[in-house]
Amino acid sequence: MLTLIKNGEIYAPHYLGKKDLLIVDQKIGFISEQITIPENFVDITVLDAEGKLVVPGFIDAHVHITGGGGEGSFHTRTPELQLTDATLSGVTTIIGVIGTDGTTRTMSNLIAKARGLEEEGITCFVQTGSYQVPLKTLTGKIEDDIILVDKIIGVGEVAIADHRSSQPTVEEMAKIASAARIGGLLSGKAGIVNVHVGDSYDHLKVIEEVVERTDIPIRQFYPTHINRNPHLFEEGIRFAKKGGYVDFTTSTIPKFFDEGEVKCSIGLKRMLDMQIDISQITFTSDGQASLPDFDEFGELLGLKLGKVETLFKEVRAAVLEEGIPLEVALRVITQNPATILKLNKKGMISEGKDADLVLLNKEDYSINTVFALGKRMVEDGKAIVKGTFE
Repeated sequence: MLTLIKNGEIYAPHYLGKKDLLIVDQKIGFISEQITIPENFVDITVLDAEGKLVVPGFIDAHVHITGGGGEGSFHTRTPELQLTDATLSGVTTIIGVIGTDGTTRTMSNLIAKARGLEEEGITCFVQTGSYQVPLKTLTGKIEDDIILVDKIIGVGEVAIADHRSSQPTVEEMAKIASAARIGGLLSGKAGIVNVHVGDSYDHLKVIEEVVERTDIPIRQFYPTHINRNPHLFEEGIRFAKKGGYVDFTTSTIPKFFDEGEVKCSIGLKRMLDMQIDISQITFTSDGQASLPDFDEFGELLGLKLGKVETLFKEVRAAVLEEGIPLEVALRVITQNPATILKLNKKGMISEGKDADLVLLNKEDYSINTVFALGKRMVEDGKAIVKGTFE
């Protein structure tokens, strides 16, 4: 299957200018100033991308693909992700995680859902474990999960500094990180430990002590929700200045902003102003997670649902409202997560990479067309491929 995209301005995410791009089956086959189709050539689909920006497909590295939550009892278990939740949002690669509920949400279910999403057309990997320590893995060992199961690329999300966490010790976190690192080294995977950071003033203390007291490098950890309150955000800046990764969560509700949550687009601008290297920063949606609101005594007041569609909305806001160049802002959902998670075929527009592409309308940066592994999933802002039960 051949598809030729002509006259689009390519952000790879760095700016390449106006180029033609040839998709060969699932890969980017050729990029050139102009690609001319020979007479009597094989069947080829030609798409005129005049007035469009061609960017890499988005990577959402923290999604509760099987649903999450349940903090308000069984009826509050959130629903599974549907294919078009991702594709209409420009997301072509997803990392699935289990959250608070490590009992009724299982690793076997997580992997089955990941494979289902891949059969429907997008790329999906998962992390092993959930909030609680000791981790409930698929095989019984972190290393075995990462080494032997193709879909498992690391650990997470392990909760710290949160009343819902199992209050892991420095020693426990060190052993988790060590096992993940060994599994990653032996399998060529990232072996990252994705860490949920809550509202507690303990902040990142546990993982910082692991780094200080052991030989485990700071970039073995991938802390998320770093923008959830002002004091954690400041600690996130300090952590990043030490060389660590920081991940912002795009799903939110207005009440959280009233309580001090840092808007992702604004937080990105602040970190860049603080001279944090863009390569250390990512955005994730926390899609399909519950967004619970607790009172001062830890009692649930209510909850909303996290949405994958918020991912690009915050990148777009970073460009249009904060003045961050598109090629810089795009990195937090393309090149950076691909590098951190060792997704070598993802995150950039380059010959030989997977043909995961998003075409944006140049006038307002809205999503027009989405390709996942060379297949057109969205056209003119509408899903033309839907999930099995959509």
